[in-house]
Amino acid sequence: MGGKDGPTLISSVQRAFRLMEAVGAHESGAPAKQLARETGLALATTYHLLRTMVHDGYVRKLDDGTFVLGEKLGALHGGSRDQAALSRIRPTLTELRDGLSAAAYLTFYEDGEIRVAEIVDGPKAPRVDLWVGFEDAGHATALGKCVLRELDGEARADYLSRHTLNDLTPRTITHRAELLRRLDAAFHGPAVTDVEEYALGTACIAVPVRQGDTIGALGISLRADRTAGLASAVTTLVTTAERVSRRLSLTI
Repeated sequence: MGGKDGPTLISSVQRAFRLMEAVGAHESGAPAKQLARETGLALATTYHLLRTMVHDGYVRKLDDGTFVLGEKLGALHGGSRDQAALSRIRPTLTELRDGLSAAAYLTFYEDGEIRVAEIVDGPKAPRVDLWVGFEDAGHATALGKCVLRELDGEARADYLSRHTLNDLTPRTITHRAELLRRLDAAFHGPAVTDVEEYALGTACIAVPVRQGDTIGALGISLRADRTAGLASAVTTLVTTAERVSRRLSLTI
């Protein structure tokens, strides 16, 4: 349990991690008896820990009785890669926030949904109140519309078939034909905007980014009375989006 003056350690957790490391050392799998020998654990303890880890998806038991790492561990590893990618670009988003005095947002289109990956705000650049999740507001935000504009026709139609164009403010686009018309009209421009379509008193502008084949959007939000600054922000946004895309590509 650790020395008297040292940290309190949970021995059962240590045994589980040691066993998981042993499982990961055998790409083709290893039987419980071999894993017990390699870790120095009692066979009964090894079986107990393996059953628990199999149940929770961190280890998988093959038909021949051997054990390999499970999909749950792979998902955790993928999450750590995502965190590493975000840590690389967070300073760039902070620079964008400070340069434009506006909260900065990064979203990606993943598993058929538009999801917020990062928000960098501050006392002088507060974020918009996300009172409706981005999954249900793609049609009403610059970030969401930017992603929808970049999708191919099939993916866009699939998204719209699964999401209602909810009326969030009097300015929200709630008719599919009108939304598509505006997306097509904005296709050749570098940026997509929304002025009080998601929240009254707030305007946003966004440009596309990519992480490999994943489409995303980088944007900022401002008070609606600062809309005159949207046009001048486009060049900075485009340049920053290029930097973000390059840095994300280094972490794939």
